[in-house]
Amino acid sequence: MSATPRFHIPGLPWADSPESLGLGSDRLQRLSARLQQGVDRGEIPGAVALVARHGQLAYLESFGQLNPAEGTAMRPDAIFRIASMTKPLTSLAIMMLLEQGQLALLDPVAKYLPELAQLRVGRVQPATDGSAPQVVLEPLARPITLHDLLRHTAGITYGVPGSPNPLKQAYISAKLGHKNDNNAQFITKLSQLALLNQPGTVWEYGMSTDVLGRVVEVVSGQTLAEFMRQHITTPLQLHDTAFHAPDSAAERAAWPQPEGPQLQLPPVPPVTQAMAFQSGGGGMVSTISDYARLCLFWRNGGQLDGMRLLSRKTVALMTANHLPAGVRMGPDMAYFGAQLPSPDVGQGFGLGFAVRTASGLNPLPGSVGDFSWSGIYGTFFWIDPQENLFAILMMQSMAQRIPYRTVMRQGVYQALVDGTA
Repeated sequence: MSATPRFHIPGLPWADSPESLGLGSDRLQRLSARLQQGVDRGEIPGAVALVARHGQLAYLESFGQLNPAEGTAMRPDAIFRIASMTKPLTSLAIMMLLEQGQLALLDPVAKYLPELAQLRVGRVQPATDGSAPQVVLEPLARPITLHDLLRHTAGITYGVPGSPNPLKQAYISAKLGHKNDNNAQFITKLSQLALLNQPGTVWEYGMSTDVLGRVVEVVSGQTLAEFMRQHITTPLQLHDTAFHAPDSAAERAAWPQPEGPQLQLPPVPPVTQAMAFQSGGGGMVSTISDYARLCLFWRNGGQLDGMRLLSRKTVALMTANHLPAGVRMGPDMAYFGAQLPSPDVGQGFGLGFAVRTASGLNPLPGSVGDFSWSGIYGTFFWIDPQENLFAILMMQSMAQRIPYRTVMRQGVYQALVDGTA
């Protein structure tokens, strides 16, 4: 474990002490001890954790190894594959175009991607004679809207290994989102597959935000990477956030360790690997410093250091729950881990984030209105407006990503010692 009290994040000054922000130093050390324990036990290779409150940095520590194969120590400027923590950035791009009047949430996606007008819904009919189930195609009851894509009610799914659903297996067979396909080719492949559900009826986590990435390209006339760089990462000074890191940054690349039942190395792409597919749903790399600035941007209502990208009302719209009461949850959601939307645990979904809707029900601490998301490779963040707090955990561990989200949430909230936000 190595404390990094002087690591500088622009716009996020260090507090005089955690106590000045209503956090207990001794209680934050509990979080440190638990994360170090994870390293010592061999559960995680390494991690960087951050807690900020009232616009100041209370805690930033690094643990374990940056590269287990070489034995190099974790560093606070490590670059991680953030996977689905890309989704808030793509959602931001869409909402910026919305504010410019270039699109509207209720627009059919086929207005921008005509190939998707041919999509149909697949109904799986189990066979009675022991043969493979049959898929019957049905027309859409209504068009898929951009609103559906932002809140994951479009009927688009992910391919899930081992799922008995042939529609999900078709995503795998089609190699949807293959690294050598550009975003237009991804849409062509998707247009030949069936939807899992009728639009607006089921919250089904899937490749909807990747579709939005292609919408950004069509509307803006730029690649998604170019749009992100010109309109988001450069204005917000997110210097290490992109679809891959340059070779010159390879010494800061965070690596996983062998894990899983057979101690195989998980398939986390190197952060320096460039891909033709610019995945708006999961393709970016970043650092804890960059993502802290992004959290500040959201917490400040759409602006940072005098640079405003969204109005506060648009941010409020994005971070409100957009799931109607009758929307069901897809059956394979456990594959993607804790913190997924469900009325049973007081979680809804906004336009790019999970949103807490109830003070009870959820077994993890938090506040009504806190919003969050995570990445399958091990990264996680949440923002709690009621407590004026945000926290980030970055590591590269698919096997331990879910348990350590719990460790991080519990460790942060037990460290609050003041009586009011």
